[in-house]
Amino acid sequence: MSTDAIVLLKEDHKEVRRLFREFEGADAGAAEVRADLVRRIVEALTVHTYIENEVMYPAVRERVPDLEQDILESYEEHHVADLLCAELDAMEPGDERFDAKTTVLIETVGHHIEEEENDWFPKVREALGRKELQEIGARMLEVRASAPRRPEHPGSLKKAADAILR
Repeated sequence: MSTDAIVLLKEDHKEVRRLFREFEGADAGAAEVRADLVRRIVEALTVHTYIENEVMYPAVRERVPDLEQDILESYEEHHVADLLCAELDAMEPGDERFDAKTTVLIETVGHHIEEEENDWFPKVREALGRKELQEIGARMLEVRASAPRRPEHPGSLKKAADAILR
């Protein structure tokens, strides 16, 4: 398995997109299936945004000052996704806004993924190179092991509070 940070993040993106497609293709009457998919989406995004916020973004911010504005925008996009995840985590699939909120999460995260993969990742790869990206990726794998899995986890709450207070 590669430890290249960008490869790892793209693998996460691929899994999240797959879950999004499953949700969008699920029968509207299949509340249990949709609830399970949202639970899995929330977990995947909670872990993903945590490792990006804790490892990837600070490392790039330190090493590639030209990308400062991109990183700040990404923190804010994660903040929006984190709030939606926390709200969805507290909802039932029968709630009136469950599907609408999930759709907004899918659209928001989809936009974020496209920006990262098409604009940000190529700039990062060019600026850092293979060795540094492997070092960052190895650290991301370490952090992933203890990353929060649910939005109410203290690590997730701290991440959301930090985003608000910055």
